[in-house]
Amino acid sequence: MIWLPGAYHCAQDFVDQGFARAVAQRGIPLDLQFVDLEMQHLDDRDAFERLRSEIVLPARAAGGRVWLAGISLGGTAALDYASVHADEIDGLCLLAPYLGNRMLIKEIAAGGGLRAWESHELAQPDAEHRIWRYIKTRCASRPLFLGYGRSDRFAAAHDLLAAALPPRWVEVVAGGHDWRAWINLWEGFLDSHLI
Repeated sequence: MIWLPGAYHCAQDFVDQGFARAVAQRGIPLDLQFVDLEMQHLDDRDAFERLRSEIVLPARAAGGRVWLAGISLGGTAALDYASVHADEIDGLCLLAPYLGNRMLIKEIAAGGGLRAWESHELAQPDAEHRIWRYIKTRCASRPLFLGYGRSDRFAAAHDLLAAALPPRWVEVVAGGHDWRAWINLWEGFLDSHLI
């Protein structure tokens, strides 16, 4: 499982907050890689190509299943990667992902939710629209786990995504957009969604 951190966080934060320890305590045979993606902006294709060539493709070549995971902006990056290279990952684990600006979220909600929403075709699709088009049309055979806190500042967007997923792949806990909620969600994922 390849983890991408959120804005103002780094790979070491996953270790410091107990993500690897939670796996070890459960004796789960899961290789974790915590990656500093160092994106300049959401449409930084160079960062994605480095992620692909240096981490994802070598992991696939080694014969294992590959999950991409992220927190906050790292969840956005994981979704964006999946929107372009869906066949290279076996699942997504997203904790409180940033899913787009308020105008886009209001547009999707006002349009009757994701099923009814029709994205405007753009000459150069921005990352946020590309991600929501991927969510709407993605292959359900590849699992997508969504976890977030009830008081998360992005909860309205999370609720829209949650409505498009099977209930067993969504977990909502007490808390906000912070490490306490995220480690709780990670432990819940490990306990109920063994991959």
